[in-house]
Amino acid sequence: MTQLPTAHEIARKGHWETASDIVTLSYEDRFLRRKVLTAGSGAGFLVDLAHTESLDHGDAFKLTDGRLIEVQAASEPLLAVSGDDLPRIAWHIGNRHTPCQIEPARLLIQRDHVIRDMLQRIGATVAEVDEPFTPEGGAYGHGRTHGHDHSHSHGPDAHAHSHAHGHPHSHSHDHGHSHDHGHDHGHHHHHDHEH
Repeated sequence: MTQLPTAHEIARKGHWETASDIVTLSYEDRFLRRKVLTAGSGAGFLVDLAHTESLDHGDAFKLTDGRLIEVQAASEPLLAVSGDDLPRIAWHIGNRHTPCQIEPARLLIQRDHVIRDMLQRIGATVAEVDEPFTPEGGAYGHGRTHGHDHSHSHGPDAHAHSHAHGHPHSHSHDHGHSHDHGHDHGHHHHHDHEH
C-alpha cells in the first residue's frame, strides 16, 4: 500500500488545468480523508489528507509525483423534484437538512421514501432519476455530514429521553409500601389476639 501513488492535497475546480486520469465517486464517496481509490485507467492510488474533505465534481487529487486525478460525480439513484412553488418546496427540503442540488426548474435529492411522501403531500412532483449528484454546500465538508449526523442521533436521543421519562413511573413502588401498611394492620390484630 505504501508503494501506491499518494495524494495529500486537493486542487479545487478551476484551479488546475490537465488531469492524467479520472476517478468517479458518489456523493458519499466524495467525503473522505484516507482511502485507496481506483482511477478510470484501473490504477490505484492512496488518498491521505490532513483532514476529512468534501470533494466536488471538477476537483482533482494532487499526487506527490505531480499528476492530477480529476474527480467526477458518479451517477446515482436520485429524486427529481419539481412543482409550481419551487422555493417553498426547497424550504421544506432544507428544513430536513437534506443535501439538495438546486436547478432553475427542479431540485435533486437522494432517494428517501419519507421525504418523498412529505413532498408529494405538499404538491410536489417527484420522479426517480439516475444522475450525478452535486448538491449545494458540498465544499463545506464537515457541515454536510455534521448536519446529517446530528439529525440522525437526535432520534435515539429523544427515544432515550422518553424511556427515561417512563422510568419514574416505576415509582409506584410506594403503592407496595402502602400495601405493607395494610399488613401492619394485620399485625395489630395479631397483637389483640395475644391480649
